[in-house]
Amino acid sequence: MTEADRVFDRFPDFIKNYIYSHNWETLRAVQIAAAQTLFETDHNLLLTSSTASGKTEAAFFPILTDLMERPPLSVGVLYVAPLKSLINDQFERMDDLLRESGVKVTHWHGDVAQSHKKKLMDHPTGILQITPESLEAMLIHRSNDLVRLFGDLRYIVLDEIHILTGTDRGNQIICQLNRLDAKLGFSPRRIGLSATIGDPQTAANWLGAGSPRPVDVPQYEAQKIHWRLGLEHFYIQNTHADQTQQAREDPGNHPSPNYAMDAGYEYMYECVKDRKALVFSNTREETEYLTATFRQIAAMRNEPDVFLIHHGNLSAALREHAETVMKQEDVHAVTCATVTMELGIDIGRLERVLQSESPNSVSSFLQRLGRSGRRGQPPEMMMVFREENPLPDTPLPQLIPWNLIRAIAEIQLYIEERFIEPPSFRKMPWSLCFQQTLSILASSGELSAPVLAKKVLGLPPFASIAKEDYRQLILSMLEKEYLEWTEEKTLIIGLKGEKILNSFKFYAVFKDSEDFTVRCGSDEIGTITTPPPVGDRFALAGKVWEVEELDLPRKLIYVKAVEGKMQVSWPGDYGEIHTRILERMLQVLQEDTVYPYLKENARHRLDVARHVARNTGMDQQMLVHLGGYSWCLFPWLGTRSFRTFRKLIARESDSLGISNLEFDGCNYMIFRMEKGDAASFVLRMKEILTQGVDLLSLVGKKEIPLFDKYDPYIPGDLLRRAYATDRLRIDEVEKRVEEMYRHMPAEE
Repeated sequence: MTEADRVFDRFPDFIKNYIYSHNWETLRAVQIAAAQTLFETDHNLLLTSSTASGKTEAAFFPILTDLMERPPLSVGVLYVAPLKSLINDQFERMDDLLRESGVKVTHWHGDVAQSHKKKLMDHPTGILQITPESLEAMLIHRSNDLVRLFGDLRYIVLDEIHILTGTDRGNQIICQLNRLDAKLGFSPRRIGLSATIGDPQTAANWLGAGSPRPVDVPQYEAQKIHWRLGLEHFYIQNTHADQTQQAREDPGNHPSPNYAMDAGYEYMYECVKDRKALVFSNTREETEYLTATFRQIAAMRNEPDVFLIHHGNLSAALREHAETVMKQEDVHAVTCATVTMELGIDIGRLERVLQSESPNSVSSFLQRLGRSGRRGQPPEMMMVFREENPLPDTPLPQLIPWNLIRAIAEIQLYIEERFIEPPSFRKMPWSLCFQQTLSILASSGELSAPVLAKKVLGLPPFASIAKEDYRQLILSMLEKEYLEWTEEKTLIIGLKGEKILNSFKFYAVFKDSEDFTVRCGSDEIGTITTPPPVGDRFALAGKVWEVEELDLPRKLIYVKAVEGKMQVSWPGDYGEIHTRILERMLQVLQEDTVYPYLKENARHRLDVARHVARNTGMDQQMLVHLGGYSWCLFPWLGTRSFRTFRKLIARESDSLGISNLEFDGCNYMIFRMEKGDAASFVLRMKEILTQGVDLLSLVGKKEIPLFDKYDPYIPGDLLRRAYATDRLRIDEVEKRVEEMYRHMPAEE
């Protein structure tokens, strides 16, 4: 008997029937591995395998078997998901299975009616699906009910953990699980699910933080890659579909129809026409503009408007409408989306994914690619890149198509090395520490300072925070009336702390902007950050709206729909890029490899970029003279190390003879250097690094680095040290300068 047969025999009949009804010929490797851990050990489990590989079933077949054989006396499974849409959607495809099992599933988040929640409170049982924010509220306000609700809790399932590890939101969950363990007096088993984990052991350590159980991380043989992948490039001002040099020289052999609007956008339109597709952008602005552009092209061609939109600033109704339409089997609908559709919402079989510009990471590329090709078909993605035509006097670094090069680097890193960015962890998450301090004190009523410090600093995310630094935070919270002393010298929530706690926004650790809600009649459209004056127009949900009335006290904007297309802007942080991607980008410029997924325009654009790189020497030298006093530095460093190098150069600008420092992302820096050359720059940098660099010295003494939600409540010197510790990195800078030193031309 094979291992698959042994596992299959262990399942009850309703699971076997589910497997038969789905025509599975055998259990998948991930399902066998999950069953072995959950049936044969008491360990935690991290399941990592590709999108649509059956991870949810892999976890829940053994879980449901256990719940059937030993019915729990309380909630048996706590399923924590980062999005309400995941909670609403995740078990839909297992409806029949859950119905047969008789195990009750309860949703619990901000949109769920109180009557629904009351049923669980009265009779705690089955599976509870909950967001981190609702779990935080439960820990504060239902502290006395936790043992009754979860006294026989067996499993805690964390979904999509790749977007949680290393983030405040993920660390909030780890805090919550450890607080729950302390309240219950035991540690339920933890199960983490994800399609894209760069360093499984690091993720396993995060998942098991504070748990007495080891974490199993099953390994499977890497699947052979079967992708349908294409990358194409367009110059914005060129209205011809074929923009290669060959076509310009011999137009008779290359049909080049004139496009009415923009060759790149119309090509993208053709990519998704008559298909069920997702179109990903990296920003809400681009998503809005693409949706409006596609609708404009459809109107111009007298074709149906099948375009939907999905991002975090839209109303729940509009997002849910897009999800519902996309779940329909025989519909040719196209949804333009940001990261909100990147996660595991099951929308059936997509015919294609289209990506505008490069994804921000290898992980994001794989998540988006994996949204297509389900149910036996290979994933299919097109990426399209658009850029301005370079002018004769365009500076060197702007002659490189950075987005195209980055996309190639991300693809090649996964093909060649199966590289996915490892999670990064912060040592000083002060914003979360502030929030958990208030939360723990609110759930306890009052605590002595030593007991509060022990409870907070005992949580895994705060393991690196020194007691003296935490004491400084507590004294600051007392001074600003977020906390108060009682006559018995215990700590309680202060008046200003109560004001923060009494807002429903307290439970979320991610930053929420004070957005204005946009309404058209009785329909809620979404939110924008800044209210335009009456009569002005703005874009949202892929349409243009004119402001009819402002209700500023209630933060409401009343609008009417008008024709047209506009840009829209939101503030935002678009994440970090890993150094390995920048290093592979350099290799793309250095090598002669012909990548089979490049279409003709993209292949030609890469050839031009490689020619420029070799002619200017930027493929061999990191510091390139642009003429006169202008220099350009290509350090090939990721966001954190690039930021460190830039701040170090700015601090040492006088001794380096440098001024007018400018930069673009983490691609390059341009500056004036009037008194030196490449050799003097490198020698001076090497001298500085040899003496050692105190990263805190790179943070201005008056600088207040505000990034996270509760940072405005944290003492400035704690924030500066956190910035130096968690957002700067010197080792890769040292490595680059050493490389520059080794490659300095010998003196004649």
